[in-house]
Amino acid sequence: SLMLEVCWSDHHVDDAELAAIQRLLVDLYSIDSDKVAALIADAKARLETAVGLHPYTSYLNDHLDEAERFAVVCALWQLAMADQRVDRFEEHTIRKAADLLYLSHSRFIEAKLQAKNLAVQN
Repeated sequence: SLMLEVCWSDHHVDDAELAAIQRLLVDLYSIDSDKVAALIADAKARLETAVGLHPYTSYLNDHLDEAERFAVVCALWQLAMADQRVDRFEEHTIRKAADLLYLSHSRFIEAKLQAKNLAVQN
C-alpha cells in the first residue's frame, strides 16, 4: 500500500511502476508472483479509502528494524525512479514516509543515492 501511495502521489500509475512494485516485493521479501498480485490488488482497494501513510508506517515501525525500514525507503525511491523521473509529489511522499519511519534526513538522502546507483546499474 505504501508503494502505491508513492505511485499515486503524482495522480498517475503506469505499467512501469506496477512492474517495479512487483519486482521490489519479490526482491525485498521473496514473495511469489501470485501473492504479489494479491497484495497489489488489496493495496489498490486500500488506496481508495486510505487516510494517509500513518497506518502503513506504524505497522512497519512495529515489525521492522532500522535497516529494514531503510530498505523500504530505498525501494520507494526505486519505485519513484521506475518511470525515469521523480515527480516532486513522489519525493514529498517518500520524505513523509521516511519521517514516519523515523529515518534521519541523511538516511533519506542515502536511500535516494542508493536507489539512483541501482537504477544506473540496471
